[in-house]
Amino acid sequence: MSDAAQPTAAEVRAAAEAVKVALDRHLAAVEHRTGEDDPAVSDAFNALAVAAEVYDERLYHRYDEVTPFEIPDPDDSLPPYTGPEEPNALSVLIRRDYAVAEPQRLLAQAQRIADVEGEGDRGAIAGGSVHAALGVLFGEYEPDEIASRHKEFGLEEGDSTLWVAAADDLPEPGEWLSAPFDHADPQQVVCRFDVSAVFDEDDLDADLDDLEEQDA
Repeated sequence: MSDAAQPTAAEVRAAAEAVKVALDRHLAAVEHRTGEDDPAVSDAFNALAVAAEVYDERLYHRYDEVTPFEIPDPDDSLPPYTGPEEPNALSVLIRRDYAVAEPQRLLAQAQRIADVEGEGDRGAIAGGSVHAALGVLFGEYEPDEIASRHKEFGLEEGDSTLWVAAADDLPEPGEWLSAPFDHADPQQVVCRFDVSAVFDEDDLDADLDDLEEQDA
């Protein structure tokens, strides 16, 4: 969000008030629920999630602060855990998506890396195709460094997720290398962390407007 589009202090406060209203409605719905699948509770939960998301966005863009809580999306929840109670091993599964937003920047960076290392034939092709440039880039830098410098390499972040899965024992060396992602079992996942632009700012503002209209 540019400086010109920053929310005002009044807009941040309005978003905070909307969270308070949504909390009261959620509690009231829970107190008067008619069963496990009461739609009033589900609606109140979703309204609270929207209000909290709007507040978090506006708080961040105005004051560079965030809230200490996150309301999970029920559609993204993990199935019940069935892994070992006391894990002796774990697997960390990471996926990060990128768009090649600026191919020429990516090619130039790959060429620079190859030139610095003086790799002859590799340097000649590094800046010739996106395929070759990606190989040079990810061969040179750790994934975490690429994540922190992605714009420098002409990449644009998409969704990302990290799963921590438990196991009784480590697999045998080389056992899964031919198909490393085939055996990811959601029921073995202890915790997960997702980053996604699920809502864009226009959607958040529209959702807050809806909540404010309900209060009127």
